[in-house]
Amino acid sequence: MRLLVADDHDLVRETIAAFLVDAEIDEVQTVANLDDALEAANSTGTFDLVLLDYNMPGMNGLEGLGKMQVANGGRPVAIMSGCATRDIAEAALKAGAQGFIPKTLSARTLLTAARFMAAGEIYAPLDFMRQDDEAAGGPLTRRELEVLRGICDAKSNKEIARDLDLQEVTVKLHVKTLSRKLGARNRTHAAMIARDRGLA
Repeated sequence: MRLLVADDHDLVRETIAAFLVDAEIDEVQTVANLDDALEAANSTGTFDLVLLDYNMPGMNGLEGLGKMQVANGGRPVAIMSGCATRDIAEAALKAGAQGFIPKTLSARTLLTAARFMAAGEIYAPLDFMRQDDEAAGGPLTRRELEVLRGICDAKSNKEIARDLDLQEVTVKLHVKTLSRKLGARNRTHAAMIARDRGLA
């Protein structure tokens, strides 16, 4: 997996990159502004995932997102920010960002999110996106419901992955996310909750 981390704060950029490298991501490049990010994609080829800082030089709001999406050949590009509001996060997702990453995320969660987005899934942390809502768990996505139905049918992650044409690691991420949303302790508990609520 090839990742590009674009952030004008040296410490943030290098910390994120170091963690990704330690997690055995194949290749991690770093740049400090949008122009260098565009150049990296044009000169070395597209990336499996690009993480763009919302406030770095050259971004001009979400205009930079569109430019990076073109330069990266339509492959996943996500927005990172330490101060963006929920409205900005929602606007980024509507504009086609693969995800929104608050810089307050733990390193472990960031790694999970990066793999999730590189696999083609949309990522946005529920607690951030629903910070003004009362519904703590949040609704299940269409894909999470599909995975949940597979769980209710007593299928393994490998079988669900085959049925939905997904990678097994992506199914595992969905199982983890939907279990958290449902407040389920394990797969069996998730299936019980799903049947009680008529979800599957």
